[in-house]
Amino acid sequence: MNMHSSNAATAEEAIAAQEALPPLTNEEATKVAMSNTLLTPRFYTTDFAEMDAIDVTPVRKDWDVLIAQMKADPNKGHFRKNADWDHVDWDGMEPKLKAEFIDFLISSCTAEFSGCVLYKEMKRRGSNKDITELFQLMARDEARHAGFINDALREAGIAVNLGFLTQAKKYTYFRPKFIYYATYLSEKIGYARYITIYRHLEENPEYRFHPIFKWFREWCNDEFSHGEAFALLLKTDAKLTESRTNKLWIKFFLTAVFSTMWVRDHQRPEFHKALGVDPAWYGQEVFRKTSDISRQVFPMVLDIDHPRWQPALNRIQDANVQIALGRKQGGFGGWVKRMTGSARAATSFVSLLMIPVVKSDVPESPLMAPAY
Repeated sequence: MNMHSSNAATAEEAIAAQEALPPLTNEEATKVAMSNTLLTPRFYTTDFAEMDAIDVTPVRKDWDVLIAQMKADPNKGHFRKNADWDHVDWDGMEPKLKAEFIDFLISSCTAEFSGCVLYKEMKRRGSNKDITELFQLMARDEARHAGFINDALREAGIAVNLGFLTQAKKYTYFRPKFIYYATYLSEKIGYARYITIYRHLEENPEYRFHPIFKWFREWCNDEFSHGEAFALLLKTDAKLTESRTNKLWIKFFLTAVFSTMWVRDHQRPEFHKALGVDPAWYGQEVFRKTSDISRQVFPMVLDIDHPRWQPALNRIQDANVQIALGRKQGGFGGWVKRMTGSARAATSFVSLLMIPVVKSDVPESPLMAPAY
């Protein structure tokens, strides 16, 4: 019997299971996954020696609890189609919705696999048992998620070539502390996004236009536990969250992650219409959940109810539309349009950064349980 990625004990096994499937014409999907823009998921590399030197002694008690939970592997075998997987009429799907949904799946697959690649490399290069064990477990989970999304894409006749992505996609270097901030937020906002959709569709099942949404609860719980791991990594060194400079970096990453999500989601109007959610409501709901959760380790949250917050986000979105139109237009006129749009986006982003934060008290132990 062939191995399925959902049962894989390691990321390598999950990737091998995907590559063993019959090949598909997947150049277009892989091309989308390969693209590098401000809004597309990136592959990261970092100073692995610095990460390998992390001493988890200050958080040992919580660390051992979390690792034991992840080693128990409650979601083993979950990320595969079963009797709950309804038939999907890809040919009958409204064309704009189909295009946006496929873009959503490719972007999600790339984001999950981005985490897998980073974690797998940390495990390969490290010698610190605590750190390598954690990253092996997280790489396993992310590879399963990416494989499951690829299974869904294969029904539409396409797939992302995960092995090719590993070799060919451009890597962006981030210092370890920036990896902590960005990855912690991406895992926690991933939890907030998935659980918000899952709870909405639980109450309004008529909007569940694809069966993959039924798997979002267990999926987001993996994201949550990964975020818990990075919360503990941040707690190993008080300077990471308490120095003046790093507080500014935390504010920057919060603002960047939230505004990127806002713009990306507003690019998929038909997708959100089919789900029965307003992108602005959804964005604020996800920001609120993520902010509440991030109080576990960050000494502040953004004031998402400030009167300048949503108007500035909308100006960034409008500027992004202008940049896209300029890119499509080409020539000198298109260049001017792109440059003007970029300046508008930068000005609006600075406006967001100037909004005062809301301070919060960080608990001694950051560990939380999924509560939504």
